Amino acid sequence: MNFLYPGFLIALLAIAIPIVIHLFNFRRFKKVYFSNVQFLKEAKEQNSSREKLKHLLVLFSRILVITFLVLAFARPYLSDNHNAAPSVRNSVSIYVDNSYSMETVNKEGSLLDEAKRKAKELVNTYGLNDQFQLLTNDFEGKHQRLVNKDEFIQQLEEVKISSATRPLQQVINRMESTANNGSQVHYLLSDFQLNFTGQKNLVAMEPGLLNFIRLNANSLPNISIDSVWSLSPVHQPGQSEKIVVRLKNYGGDDSPLIPVKLTVNGTQKSIANLKVPSGQSVLDTLSFGGLKAGWQKCVIEIKDYPLTFDDQFNFTFNVSSELKVLNISGNPAEQYINSLFAADKYFKLTETPESNISYNTFSNYSLIILSALKNPSSGLAEQLKSYIQNGGTVIIFPDVDAGAPVYSTFLTSLSLPAVNQLNTGAPVSSTADLKNELFVAVFDNIPKNLDLPVAERYFSYVNNSLAKEPILQLPLDRFLLARYKIGSGKVYLSATSLDAKNTNLARHPVFVPLMYKVAFNSILSTPLAYVTGAEGVLEIQKIALLKNETLKLVAEQFDVIPDVRQTPGKTLLYVADQIKKAGFYDLKRGDEQIAVLAFNDNRTESDMHYADEDKLKQLFGKEEIRVINSRKDAQSLSIIAKNNSTELWKLCIILAIVFLAVETLLIRFFNIQKK
Repeated sequence: MNFLYPGFLIALLAIAIPIVIHLFNFRRFKKVYFSNVQFLKEAKEQNSSREKLKHLLVLFSRILVITFLVLAFARPYLSDNHNAAPSVRNSVSIYVDNSYSMETVNKEGSLLDEAKRKAKELVNTYGLNDQFQLLTNDFEGKHQRLVNKDEFIQQLEEVKISSATRPLQQVINRMESTANNGSQVHYLLSDFQLNFTGQKNLVAMEPGLLNFIRLNANSLPNISIDSVWSLSPVHQPGQSEKIVVRLKNYGGDDSPLIPVKLTVNGTQKSIANLKVPSGQSVLDTLSFGGLKAGWQKCVIEIKDYPLTFDDQFNFTFNVSSELKVLNISGNPAEQYINSLFAADKYFKLTETPESNISYNTFSNYSLIILSALKNPSSGLAEQLKSYIQNGGTVIIFPDVDAGAPVYSTFLTSLSLPAVNQLNTGAPVSSTADLKNELFVAVFDNIPKNLDLPVAERYFSYVNNSLAKEPILQLPLDRFLLARYKIGSGKVYLSATSLDAKNTNLARHPVFVPLMYKVAFNSILSTPLAYVTGAEGVLEIQKIALLKNETLKLVAEQFDVIPDVRQTPGKTLLYVADQIKKAGFYDLKRGDEQIAVLAFNDNRTESDMHYADEDKLKQLFGKEEIRVINSRKDAQSLSIIAKNNSTELWKLCIILAIVFLAVETLLIRFFNIQKK
């Protein structure tokens, strides 16, 4: 048995006090004269032996009370690690949770300050030869090596609240990867939020290495801006925009009216007031307009205390002044495409004959239409294939008079199905997949007998391995219009041309919204926002770079050059976890602004519910872990963690109380009956 505070054992000298009291009798005797003492002598002899026994029992009780009381202050413990060599250097790894939830306050101050204080006290209980490693959510490179006690404390003082979040299993894996030979011990100081621990079973390190020190956090009510998305298929200057915002209430009570404010480029555009029921989410649509062309920096804000890091959501989108469309036509007399897109100034239509195609301009267009080509060439197929692979959108209206062999060769070059046969006869009515995104918001009310386009002369195609999405379907598993996804792009394949002798598609009312939706969907959209501290990839529209050109992300007092990788249709930016502050970042090529990207803090920290000791142990199944309450002092934590020890001070207190009760009972009920 060992003692945390052996200096208190000097107080055992107090045992001499009851011994001295019992050895010396300070009572004054009084003589009483009595005539006949024969019978009194017999009673005196009998009661004297019982009184001596009583005094001895009281003496032993008082000695034991003082002994166990002193031992309780000396903090005895039993160590199960009898074979530990004192000369072995300890390798100590301490994880300090510095996520946003550690900003909350308890009786000890903020949780982060308490964690740093506990970590410092733990380190001070180790020897000068022991080595230490600090680990935080930032996973900084300087924290990958072992340092001495002074360096560790210096690193600990520099720890601040960070937007980075890590799951518990990732933290454990990081600790395991840095473990080395020698006596190892690992401490994790955290509030252990449920989102941090997760719900899946975890894998621990070797038994006895992990010590979870739970900081006592208070569950706080919190309302967060959970997510934001746009209902507008395309962003045009001066047009109305609709943004959906979702608020979530993580507290146990219904919220009062929460003001929601939307600002665009610093100007307030919309405001709303919402009530959010306990534990639920509420959606609201914010409408606004009057935007000019260019990138829009948007912020949605609420006011909710005491947690404020998730009360603001940044997002961006680009308002384009035009959408470029290329129409390659084999029949100049056919004017359906021109009449459709030339009526709207937003669309910039370029028409070119089949005989005079400029392949090097394909990348300038969001949509390419092939209308009734007489003899589509293999060169055109090769250029279109590259364009589609890079995210382009193509619509093909074949010329059925050109013959099946001509189009079969062309289509198979694009990985599309070959023509099976030309079908002629009575008009065949089509049916529509109304759940397809192209028909969303097209019909106000859908009648039972919906009038849809018909076809008289049309191609049927061979079924190939490429999955298709029928948009306008014909009987016998044929289609009038279908969509194929190839690489990063899309191909809309029609079964016939727009000629009125083949179909009424071009004259049908559904043709205009259908083609507009195809054009709008051809725009490669950028995500509204990204998450700070995430080691993900930023996907943006493909950016052509010269050999010596680079991209960089720029913000106030921030400048980083990301790793750029070009893929078909997209440019990928790898920034690791360098973006740690929420806000807006300009993506530049030299001095030219390419895009504006928005970043927000991770919303996993918004749920202020915590895992208790039973929940933590349940996550590790049968694997043995140790969960320690942070209320213990540092030396106690160190002894328990390092030696797998059991403290006995509580038992000493209980025994002291027991013997004090025994003394009281002896004095009160062990009375001497005098005769």
